[in-house]
Amino acid sequence: MAEDKGKRDSVGMSMKGGQTNNGFVQNEDILETDPEPGSPEDGPQHNAVDIFGPAGPEWKDVRPYAGMPKEVLFRFSRQARYRVPREVLFWLTVASVLVLIAATIAIIAVSPKCLDWWQAGPMYRIYPRSFKDSDKDGNGDLKGIQDKLDYITTLNIKTVWITSFYKSSLKDFRHGIEDFREIDPIFGTMKNFENLVAAIHDKGLKLIIDFIPNHTSDKHAWFQWSRNRTGKYTDYYIWHDCTRENGKTIPPNNWLSVYGNSSWHFDEVRNQCYFHQFMKEQPDLNFRNPDVQEEIKEIIQFWLSKGVDGFSFDAVQFLLEAKHLRDEAQVNKTQIPDTVTHYSELYHDFTTTQVGMHDIVRSFRQTMDQYSREPGRYRFMGTEAHGENIAKTMMYYGLPFIQEADFPFNSYLGKLDMPSGNSVFEVITSWMENMPEGKWPNWMTGGPDNDRLTSRLGKQYVNIMNMLVFTLPGTPITYYGEEIGMRNILATNLNETYDVDTLLSKSPMQWDNSSNAGFSEGNHTWLPTSSDYHTVNVDVQKTQPRSALKLYQELSLLHANELLLSRGWFCYLRNDNHFVVYTRELDGTDRVFLMVLNFGELSVLNLKEMISNIPTRVRIRLSTNSAYKGREVDTHAITLDKGEGLILEYNTRNLLHHQTAFQDRCFVSNRACYSSVLNILYSLC
Repeated sequence: MAEDKGKRDSVGMSMKGGQTNNGFVQNEDILETDPEPGSPEDGPQHNAVDIFGPAGPEWKDVRPYAGMPKEVLFRFSRQARYRVPREVLFWLTVASVLVLIAATIAIIAVSPKCLDWWQAGPMYRIYPRSFKDSDKDGNGDLKGIQDKLDYITTLNIKTVWITSFYKSSLKDFRHGIEDFREIDPIFGTMKNFENLVAAIHDKGLKLIIDFIPNHTSDKHAWFQWSRNRTGKYTDYYIWHDCTRENGKTIPPNNWLSVYGNSSWHFDEVRNQCYFHQFMKEQPDLNFRNPDVQEEIKEIIQFWLSKGVDGFSFDAVQFLLEAKHLRDEAQVNKTQIPDTVTHYSELYHDFTTTQVGMHDIVRSFRQTMDQYSREPGRYRFMGTEAHGENIAKTMMYYGLPFIQEADFPFNSYLGKLDMPSGNSVFEVITSWMENMPEGKWPNWMTGGPDNDRLTSRLGKQYVNIMNMLVFTLPGTPITYYGEEIGMRNILATNLNETYDVDTLLSKSPMQWDNSSNAGFSEGNHTWLPTSSDYHTVNVDVQKTQPRSALKLYQELSLLHANELLLSRGWFCYLRNDNHFVVYTRELDGTDRVFLMVLNFGELSVLNLKEMISNIPTRVRIRLSTNSAYKGREVDTHAITLDKGEGLILEYNTRNLLHHQTAFQDRCFVSNRACYSSVLNILYSLC
């Protein structure tokens, strides 16, 4: 009965045109009244329509209420006091979004290109057989490198560069490769390599490796198939007919090997001579054969897929030879031709840097670019071209719109054997003046093919050379052991059959003063450790406040944290037989670093004569003598001993690269300016 009564009441309200409130009370003071008979309200119409009619209530007395229907909401939303604030907020939002978009576009447009990982910090070059032995066989290995990654991170290194570890007969140490896709058992397994790559990336580091595409070992399967004229491999190497007289080979021409004597060797299986730029056990590949180029491309892809971040392509100037096989010209035209046996006695116009060689290098770049599309995974490419003059070296940077190497490795400082301000200055300016605009320089003081810094120049020059490469524009590159001042070993009791001169800078890394310098726990090492390892080692130097290692760590930290060093202008002020003086400065900041390096004897220098507006006293930011750090010096007379260097810091608004007198002495790779207000870099300056 109650349910029936509710239905009747509901119908009754509908018939009476009652107001629907959706469960909310609009105005408790308004009472429902019955319409009088005959009135306009007494009829079958809905109150939702009547409410907007002329006979409805006066809306000025009705206020917005919760749950009101959309018809009521629309009536109030048209009122000025609700409409105007809404429109103001809408257009403010639109304007804000547009301003934000415009600001973002502007910042992107004026921002300089970010430094890539190979530009942002130093590279550390490791000869794996001599770095750390993990299995007590006397040979360094990949697992040993992984065990020492924590040490490498203390040097503020960004990139680990490992020289060749491919399966090899180890002729010429690392260049006689038997299989480009295999790890030599001396260094471990492919699983060891994969673990090393993962560990390097976990540390936030990058990995580049050597790749020598010019030649293989004579034990490589390709060569064995080629000498037997098997299918496509028949022309994988450079073969030519030659004559044999009384057991002696008469080569097709006078071309010479880098190691001396003819570069042609007779093969009794094929009954022809094959060409080798290096040792006879290292036959040159025929890069005029498209199949060879495709093989090399697939090998590059193989290692990139393993996670390698870049390559150093070695000996690239030898990739092509002239097809005509004409004799090369003698340096001394009066020399009897049969006595010309040394590589330096010929001009190598037909066996190096031939037309088409750079096209092959560009094809390497194109292959690597295919793996650089993922954000943050740019693949670096460097080239090594030993013996090239500066003009030919610069060609490896590529053309303005055709990129080759990110940079050719700069080994010129590693060849200095007579330290002087003038010789160092010549190396610096030669590179900076010839480098194409917008390209990135690099500097290294040693490598596996050079005498160690300490043995070439002397112990007193270790710190100053490290200070030099960390304060020049570009990427500093350190050969393992140079951070502690390791020297060559003496050429005695070497158990290897290779050229002794190429072994002296490859001695085991000196970790501590224990047996074998902490390099190996085995009974022997593949090369002897240097006799000074008791005092020149990592453990000793990391506790000494004035050690070469401590200064190296401070220099690398300064390089990482200072925009002046990573982005700033380089302006050279003076060079003579003793001093090299230069500044690093950046638009937008009034701080300047002034480097004063003495490569000569004890001397006094007046900086006021070079920079008129320099303060009378300036602060020493870093010194090769740590006792001077933080002190101030009088710029009228700075006294420096042999091998001593200072990084001075002072403030000025009159930067040298803006002054007419210095404009031809200043260089910058990627120009940028600093805004101290926004704390950003921008390029429109």
